[in-house]
Amino acid sequence: MKILPRSAFGQTVLLIGVLLLINQVVSFISMSIYIIQPNAQQVNQLLAKQVRVVFIDIADEAISPAMGEAFQRETGIGVYREAAAMKLGLQEAVYYAFRSDEMSSLLGGPAEVRISQGDEYLFWIRPPQAPEYWVKIPINGLREENFSPLIFVLMILGILSVMGGWLFVRQLNRPLAALQHAAHDVGRGDFPEPLTEIGTTEIVAVTRAFNHMSKGIKQLEDDRNLLMAGISHDLRTPLTRIRLATEMIAEDEFLKAGIEGDIQDMNTIIDQFIDYIRHDSKDKVELADINLLIDEVVQSESMLEREIIINAQPLPKVPLRYVAMKRVLANLIQNALRYSNGKTIVTSAFDKATQEVCFCVSDEGPGIAEVDIERLFQPFTQGDEARGTGGSGLGLAIIKRIVDTHGGRVELSNRVEGGLTAKVCLPISHG
Repeated sequence: MKILPRSAFGQTVLLIGVLLLINQVVSFISMSIYIIQPNAQQVNQLLAKQVRVVFIDIADEAISPAMGEAFQRETGIGVYREAAAMKLGLQEAVYYAFRSDEMSSLLGGPAEVRISQGDEYLFWIRPPQAPEYWVKIPINGLREENFSPLIFVLMILGILSVMGGWLFVRQLNRPLAALQHAAHDVGRGDFPEPLTEIGTTEIVAVTRAFNHMSKGIKQLEDDRNLLMAGISHDLRTPLTRIRLATEMIAEDEFLKAGIEGDIQDMNTIIDQFIDYIRHDSKDKVELADINLLIDEVVQSESMLEREIIINAQPLPKVPLRYVAMKRVLANLIQNALRYSNGKTIVTSAFDKATQEVCFCVSDEGPGIAEVDIERLFQPFTQGDEARGTGGSGLGLAIIKRIVDTHGGRVELSNRVEGGLTAKVCLPISHG
């Protein structure tokens, strides 16, 4: 399970959030060290001085009630025995270990500090000079530190900063997302309109270069289509004349049949050239069930009275160009029937791990040498003698090109029991 984001967008937002968190923690610690702690130390020093004033010259004498009342009346500071202090609010006061340790250091002996907050903010101090007494010192204008508002403000600032960073990065990545989709379209043979050149200077430069590249590729594609159309047209014209001339040859039927066969082969080769160039790139992509396509193709091929076995599993629909993918399956089945006298097996399955729909066409023929499998997908490459040498060598190249435009993959492998398996896998979602 991957926790950290892999996209630049997610990583940037995460980086902003982490930096903000570190900044806020450092700010909080710095404020505690340089503001809160010095203030607490100043208050403790002031309290220690007042305690010393209370016990000047009476460290070894008992404090009379009259003296205590007079001192409290003049200064607001009260001195009480523990029983009386408990009645006046000492019992509800909260013990502070940090202040107690610091007060002990300032007074030169073990001291205890408690704080109560009501109508007044009261410090209760048990001094080392008279451990049986408690000194009550009111401090006006001082309240117990409450960090809730500060934490709330820091959280709000952090959330707003992350949202601002998210919006900024999202706006920054929008041209990149458009560039990604346009690149997928060009890879499928579709050429979108030029992208709008917006964003930072670097992204604008990349977008401009992509538009220039897309325009150049489209021009090459148009020139190639025009060239192939012209060649096919110019070749078919003399072929038609030759066919008409052979109809007039009556003396030598063997020569006539040979010429007609060559003409038919040349027409087939021309059609394969056109199929390779076109690869049904103008077909509309639609969601379709591969099992229905398999049934349709197998029914059309079953007229050859050959055994074709279908092993189909339930499949999700996949986006594809129906006519083009039908040509792929038909070509694979025709190859299996051509190079094998046994049965042909067509299977389909859904791979949950890779989120792909796959179909396989297997035959019981002689197979192909392992060293020749990869090169068979190259144009004008034919199989070995075992698989025959007829045709132009464009069949598998056409199949691979169609599958590539769907974002899929095609593989050939020899079967252990003999024969060849052609496997085509298509993603259930194609960007």
